[in-house]
Amino acid sequence: EQTDKVAYLTFDDGPSKRVTPKVLDILDDYDIQASFFLIGSKAEKYPEIVKREYEDGHFIGNHTYSHHNNEIYTSKEAFLKEIERTDNVIAGILGVDEFKCKIFRFPNGSKAGQYSVQKRKCFKYLDEIGYSYIDWNALNNDSIRKYTREQLISNLKKTVKGKNAVIILMHDSGDVNKTYDVLEDSIKFLRDEGFEFRTLYDFVE
Repeated sequence: EQTDKVAYLTFDDGPSKRVTPKVLDILDDYDIQASFFLIGSKAEKYPEIVKREYEDGHFIGNHTYSHHNNEIYTSKEAFLKEIERTDNVIAGILGVDEFKCKIFRFPNGSKAGQYSVQKRKCFKYLDEIGYSYIDWNALNNDSIRKYTREQLISNLKKTVKGKNAVIILMHDSGDVNKTYDVLEDSIKFLRDEGFEFRTLYDFVE
């Protein structure tokens, strides 16, 4: 029987000058919209890239301003400030007053151990400002260590296996791997598996 298979490509820790435009070019070639979780301080540096993401119909999510865990979780105020500051940066770049990303992604995800107690409190704070948070259920581990293209694709295949809806974690920061290298192969693999590509706009109330 026909099952609806949906893939959400998500990119964290951008924008970056070297990687993000190449990622956007590939998405453009395949006519795919993805979701980008921006770090506010980086968005400030590359406003043109943020504009392009938005104008190309990609989803813009909030990934804190600093991405420094030791700052983010010092207090409720500090946490909310990180989100607000990033929203304000993006609003300014896009010329959209009161722009709110509405979806937040915790640096390292909501479940990663180190700040788990603080993160649980933050679930409530997000709720209070009408935000939700989204993790992932598939990934290629492109931020963990240097991998070959084959290894990155193999990581992806393993984590996608048996799932009908996948939120795939990738990075467009270029810190460890140049993810655009494997993006086309990843897209082709997902298409062959029967996935349709969508953005996290699906999850915005």
